[in-house]
Amino acid sequence: VQLVESGGGWVQSGGSLRLSCASSGYRDSANYCLGWFRQHPGKEREGVAGIYQHAIRTYYADSVKGRFIISSDDAKNTVYLQMNSLKPEDTSVYYCAARWSRCSSDWRDWDDWGQGTQVTVS
Repeated sequence: VQLVESGGGWVQSGGSLRLSCASSGYRDSANYCLGWFRQHPGKEREGVAGIYQHAIRTYYADSVKGRFIISSDDAKNTVYLQMNSLKPEDTSVYYCAARWSRCSSDWRDWDDWGQGTQVTVS
């Protein structure tokens, strides 16, 4: 699976950004989990949100619940991460990832990764 992120940038605290992840190369898209991770310097990659089975199931890290929304457009094979009420601690490189089967919060369980996009909140 190939993944290409876009939509990162700089935003003031309290603002919003929407990340996009265009995907291709599935063998069976209904059985993939697509997710967003982020990695702060010197720390492990952490799960932010995941979406599975054409959005029947969604998952969020506690730190972003109520602020971030993950969604998908199956016709465009694109997953979005709408980020609202952004805080300086959300500053990170955000990665889109794909996993055959269910979502997992452990980045080691994931199969394919995008190149990452920088989000800066100040």
